[in-house]
Amino acid sequence: MPRSVNHVASRARRKKILKRTRGYFGKRKNVWTVAVNSWEKGQQYAYRDRKNKKRNFRSLWITRINAGAREYGMSYSALMGNLGKKGVALNRKALADLAMNNPEAFKAIVDLVK
Repeated sequence: MPRSVNHVASRARRKKILKRTRGYFGKRKNVWTVAVNSWEKGQQYAYRDRKNKKRNFRSLWITRINAGAREYGMSYSALMGNLGKKGVALNRKALADLAMNNPEAFKAIVDLVK
């Protein structure tokens, strides 16, 4: 009896990967083994960088808050410490947005905790 091979499913699997690698350069987009390797490596980078994105944004927010606080004669650490003592529940994302886009509101917060 001849061997039964499901060409439909295996071809569909290959097409699925080749469709995902469509914009890649050179053999990465059309040679099966190269495409699979580059796609899998891309998935690893994507997983890692979803974590790094959170880290990078927190660092950016801290930099912006520090720059805004120093305009009013206060350091970042002093500002954050006093915010905690006063019970002001604003996160770094909101504080950085205020420091960039609404300096008068940020100044009011700094004056509140001074």
